[in-house]
Amino acid sequence: MANESLVLPQRTKKPKWLRVKLPVGKKYTELRGLVDKYKLNTICTSGSCPNMGECWGEGTATFMILGNVCTRSCGFCGVKTGRPDTVEWDEPEKVARSIKLMNIKHAVITSVDRDDLKDGGSIIWSETVQAIRRANPNTTLETLIPDFQGNNKLIDRIIAVHPEVVSHNMETVKRLTREVRIQAKYDRSLGVLKYLKDNGMRTKSGIMLGLGESENEVIQTMTDLRNVGLDIITIGQYLQPTKKHLPVKQFITPDQFKKYEELGLEMGFMYVESGALVRSSYKAHKHAS
Repeated sequence: MANESLVLPQRTKKPKWLRVKLPVGKKYTELRGLVDKYKLNTICTSGSCPNMGECWGEGTATFMILGNVCTRSCGFCGVKTGRPDTVEWDEPEKVARSIKLMNIKHAVITSVDRDDLKDGGSIIWSETVQAIRRANPNTTLETLIPDFQGNNKLIDRIIAVHPEVVSHNMETVKRLTREVRIQAKYDRSLGVLKYLKDNGMRTKSGIMLGLGESENEVIQTMTDLRNVGLDIITIGQYLQPTKKHLPVKQFITPDQFKKYEELGLEMGFMYVESGALVRSSYKAHKHAS
């Protein structure tokens, strides 16, 4: 990838294609007011997503359940690691109300990893989808789930409530998985996606670039995902959340992202979102139809 990416000297500035426009528009202003007034917990705001204005304008938002402390310590992620709080059993209804207040057409639900719980949080996951369905029958759903340690009985709870899209992110190539996703396993994540697809789900996954992977490794990851029947793939640029996290080793050029998009479509993916500012939920509403 060296010929198509920008290899970083120390403390280099971000390239111009990573400049983010401030979110604007009537819909964004309206939703921002609701989020602030009712203290609604969206990943869009807490994660300072670069696509927040665009997604909100299209009626899409992402919500995180099961708290904001993760039991895993991935090298790329800005979410706190530690001992999570106890489960809030009224959380499903709170999320459903938030979606109704914001008049969301397509909701993405994600969560921290809860390896501390016997059910991995799968009961709250199931109840959240059902609560959203009751309060917002016209809202489509994507569930961006953890690997549940590869326990199919827990994954069955997601399958049973049948969201329009089920997503689980690979995040990186096989060689870098141990460094980037310390407690995760590449083949286990592939197995989760295969199990979901084999049970009738529309499946989705995302990877980040710029962690030192080669072009061949990216293509191999895409091939592995397509071989388990994956429908939708997102490919974006990794950006370091804090100095404590893994450094960015490369800024991938727009031309290279375009190349991966074209390759992905040739491989047979239903949708390929590939670009520097692409995140898991980017254009998520489109993937549900």
